[in-house]
Amino acid sequence: MSRQTLDEQEYRVFCRYLENRCGIVLGDNKQYLVISRLSPLVLKFNHPSLSELIKRTTSGYDVTLMNAVVNAMTTNETLWFRDGYPFEILQNTLLPSLAKAKKPVKVWSAACSSGQEPYSIAMAVLEYKARNPGAFSAGIEIIATDISSDMLSLAKEAKYDNLSLSRGLSAERLARFFDTPPGANSSILKQSVRSLVTFRPINLLTPFSTAVRYDVVFCRNVLIYFSAGAKASILQKVAACLQPQGVLFVGASESLTGISTDFDMNRSGSGLYYVKKT
Repeated sequence: MSRQTLDEQEYRVFCRYLENRCGIVLGDNKQYLVISRLSPLVLKFNHPSLSELIKRTTSGYDVTLMNAVVNAMTTNETLWFRDGYPFEILQNTLLPSLAKAKKPVKVWSAACSSGQEPYSIAMAVLEYKARNPGAFSAGIEIIATDISSDMLSLAKEAKYDNLSLSRGLSAERLARFFDTPPGANSSILKQSVRSLVTFRPINLLTPFSTAVRYDVVFCRNVLIYFSAGAKASILQKVAACLQPQGVLFVGASESLTGISTDFDMNRSGSGLYYVKKT
């Protein structure tokens, strides 16, 4: 069999493995996604075919390969200031309210991928503080998590090429928050942005500590990959992590209807957000 093909049975076996390992539900006719994501690993791990790589992965004997496969399958598209409205609501509604409380503030960016979302949150916070000197004197911290160790490493490096920077980042923010060496095709985030963000590994499907209470949670464009049962479990854990009246943002195409009763839906301008019930 060619390295670039999978039969239906192999695909089904891999789908069950992926759902059990990290909760992702691929559904029907996504063989092309598996092939495109895993084909580079065939050569990297010196397997004769994609079929053999999947057999080795699902056998559970090669932890290094298993982690590489999860990293490849959980790397998703990410943009700066994605969809716009969550960051407008954050700056115009949530941050003013949180600043009045004069207490430490914690924000969680779940499934942060290569870091664009948490760093966008950090830039929004710095812009607010520039307009409101003295705000958040008690501190504000952004916790960013992902299942992929590869993505967390890239995010911590905070170095982005010109193509990545062109996706949602304005020229003004690029100039203000990044250092770009002359002639370079990449830029590095300034320490003022990086210092607000702490990265940690978390698999949303498995138990994790709810000892930290967050004021705002971004869990955007990730629930769509999970089964209904997994979504409900994740949202229950997210609710447990939120302060009373804490705010949750999900993706523009995602909804909590029929999945969770822990939140009330609010509308602000062109976007929606959810508030934890008290």
